[in-house]
Amino acid sequence: MYSEKVLDHFSNPRNVGELEGANAIGQVGNSKCGDIMKMYMKIDENDIITDVTFKTFGCGAAVATSSMATEMVKGKSIEEALTLTNKAVAEALDGLPPEKLHCSVLAEEAIKSAIADYYKRQGKDPGKLGLCDGNCENCCSHNK
Repeated sequence: MYSEKVLDHFSNPRNVGELEGANAIGQVGNSKCGDIMKMYMKIDENDIITDVTFKTFGCGAAVATSSMATEMVKGKSIEEALTLTNKAVAEALDGLPPEKLHCSVLAEEAIKSAIADYYKRQGKDPGKLGLCDGNCENCCSHNK
């Protein structure tokens, strides 16, 4: 059912926990969906993600996609991180079962939510940049 990479990232998640001194924090999901992801980032003055961690409440696929997504954006520019898609996360894990693809969507959204938070802290409107801050009342309704 799950690939070896999914099992590895679930059993040995990378970059897990809160990140002290994070200047970008995003959370997506809600208890109605069953999965909640929170991403913490340190972004430097050149818009490079120097560190990223996560805390996820959810299934093994949610943990694995969070772990893989942090690996994929660490060291990247904000611009590069914003191009990360849920499809790329799922492919990097050698696939996910169809019923678990929403986990890769949440991973993509958690990264974008953290970047939206960073922009807010910089006095920029993330909405003008096409970013959702992850705080919608009906979270996950667009994933059905």
